[in-house]
Amino acid sequence: MSSDSVIKIPSRLPLLCTHDGVLLPGSTMRISVDSARNMQLVKTRLLKGTSLKSTIIGVIPNTRDPEHDSDELPSLHSIGTAGLAVQVVGSNWPKPHYTLLITGLCRFRVNQLLRERPFPLAEVEQLDKLEQYTGRDPDDEELGELSQSFYQAAVQVLDAVDLAERFKKALPLLTRQIEGLKLLQKTRKLRPDDDKRVLAIRKGGVFPGRQFSLDDEVEDEDGDDTALLEKKVKSAAMPESALRVCLKELRRLKKMPQSMPEYALTRNYLEMMVELPWSKSTTDCLDIRGARVLLDNDHYAMEKLKRRVLEYLAVRQLKSTLKGPILCFVGPPGVGKTSVGRSIARTLGREFHRIALGGVCDQSDIRGHRRTYVGSMPGRIINGLKTVGVNNPVFLLDEVDKLGKSLQGDPAAALLSSKNQSTSGSRLSKTVLDPEQNHSFTDHYLNVPFDLSQVLFIATANTTATIPPALLDRMEVHQVPGYTEEEKVEIAHRHLIPHQLEQHGLTPQQLQIPQDTTQEIISKYTREAGVRSLERKIGAICRAVAVKVAEGQKVSRAESPSEQHADQNAEGKMEDSEMAAPPEMPIVSERLTLPGVAIGLAWTPMGGEIMFVEASRMEGSADPLEGTDIHLHFPAGAVTKDGPSAGVTIVTCLASLLSGRLVRSDVAMTGEITLRGLVLPVGGIKDKVLAAHRASLKRLIIPKRNEKDLEEVPAHVRSQLDFVLASSLDDVLNAAFDGGFPSALTHPQAVSKL
Repeated sequence: MSSDSVIKIPSRLPLLCTHDGVLLPGSTMRISVDSARNMQLVKTRLLKGTSLKSTIIGVIPNTRDPEHDSDELPSLHSIGTAGLAVQVVGSNWPKPHYTLLITGLCRFRVNQLLRERPFPLAEVEQLDKLEQYTGRDPDDEELGELSQSFYQAAVQVLDAVDLAERFKKALPLLTRQIEGLKLLQKTRKLRPDDDKRVLAIRKGGVFPGRQFSLDDEVEDEDGDDTALLEKKVKSAAMPESALRVCLKELRRLKKMPQSMPEYALTRNYLEMMVELPWSKSTTDCLDIRGARVLLDNDHYAMEKLKRRVLEYLAVRQLKSTLKGPILCFVGPPGVGKTSVGRSIARTLGREFHRIALGGVCDQSDIRGHRRTYVGSMPGRIINGLKTVGVNNPVFLLDEVDKLGKSLQGDPAAALLSSKNQSTSGSRLSKTVLDPEQNHSFTDHYLNVPFDLSQVLFIATANTTATIPPALLDRMEVHQVPGYTEEEKVEIAHRHLIPHQLEQHGLTPQQLQIPQDTTQEIISKYTREAGVRSLERKIGAICRAVAVKVAEGQKVSRAESPSEQHADQNAEGKMEDSEMAAPPEMPIVSERLTLPGVAIGLAWTPMGGEIMFVEASRMEGSADPLEGTDIHLHFPAGAVTKDGPSAGVTIVTCLASLLSGRLVRSDVAMTGEITLRGLVLPVGGIKDKVLAAHRASLKRLIIPKRNEKDLEEVPAHVRSQLDFVLASSLDDVLNAAFDGGFPSALTHPQAVSKL
């Protein structure tokens, strides 16, 4: 070929410095451009140029450490490759940069650097004839594929202008390539079924430092995961309706690219479906005698409640298909409602899961979110089933009376009904808590029915007043009253003291609390329905003893507060504990030193309480009734109290005020009255009686029609109280004042002026 046919590159070339690899003649490579000089070169020459000549640039390997960041132009390598920019792609993520696709044309030598800014421009000398690279040069093209892996070796090949010298540099690289291919061939023979993995290794190469192309391998692994997920779906033993939905979602998942956001959502949905216990259950332990012993060991007293649990076990033993009732334990805090639910699970041999409903105001917490929402998830019922791993656990719906309402719906209503689309297209209302209907509970996230009929639901509440009537109607309510002082002493020595000793690292030899000390703590420091405050006081004693034990002192017996005050310096006394403080409970007799005060009884969500009703008057004339203002006061009236039960107390208070006589300081009363003086029955008798007993009162006035409710009061409490069963106001007044009270005179009926 004549010299006239040889193509020449420009004598002046803009230089692109790169450390990503070495561009060899005849090869094509992608180069990322993000430095200031290289970015300016692309904008000025490649993006604005219109001729073929403007797209030819010089590519110089940057032999400086790429981690070294400097604004100075690096020392240029003497040999470079003239390249043709085939493609330019710009992007702003993660930072502004260009990606160039460049084909190597020929070698050149840098003779002189003409300028450095805004991009390097050099006078160059062409070393190769360009025509010999218009076709395929196997040596340089093969080496171009290896240039990014063997950077220094590729630079040496680039510097080898002489063909013989170039072969000397290239042959070792080609030899290693052949050895790698032999190794791949051997691997393929050993694993003939794994063609995709071998292909992935061949595409990436097996040379040191090589960035393997694992696209095919990732796709293969993803296919394996999808196949494994499909196997799990088919082995989950889910109902036919749920299986159809899962298989449909699996088909969509296989066709979906992993980069789609919906891919992860669909995969999470399928994983949730296979993890649900569609057919996994535990076998109930129906040993009635063993259950009785377990309940007695776990809980002292609560005879009525334990009897109901044993009744359920007995019926379940006789009829295995009995659907679980919805038990609701209502009582003040600290009486053991939650622990009874846990004991029921242990008795049955079932899994136990507690769902705290206090403060929940979004119905999606119960029934889940629809999958069209971002961050959707199942409700607490389905999540609880996933956690326990069986379809017949004991679910404790704690504090069901404290469910709230908001713009996101009513959670109490969500517990009642769940809309389910039937096969015929009609809308059926399925309740969560009704064992006759919850066999097809539909969570919004799953959108397929789940059978809840084998779940034993137990709810707890402090009061039924705030539970919606429709929800309350589906529950079997059991009142859990407070404890007597004797029961608290027994509970403290059976459960509370051993537990606190263990929690504080003490042994029974290091701390012994006598029963009289416990009795005094209960009577003077913790007048409550439950035992939480009592446990805190015991914990305070343990902490004080722990300090002394850590200091090496001998503390073996906790004295009662009265004994501590008697001898503050005796060895082993706990004078620095909280129990040495004066009693927190007021003395009842101090409040009844003036006429116009009477003691009433009230029921609150915290248990029974005594309350002092006070009255005062301002006289305007000699007539005690005409021109007189009477002020009736209920201390702590803001505390919620249930029901009309203070009628007899108000009348007694007014009678004391107007007669000037003092009401007996050991008398409490409850009951409502009519305008004709009849005493009407009230509720909460057991809690009120226990409150009067805790306050050390001796006489208790209750309506005669409440006599049957006294059967629920423990016998030893009844024996310590004098009950007056009143049917009229005269019975109340005669019992409230020492020496009785004169009967009211009979007056003619007044004519109303209204």
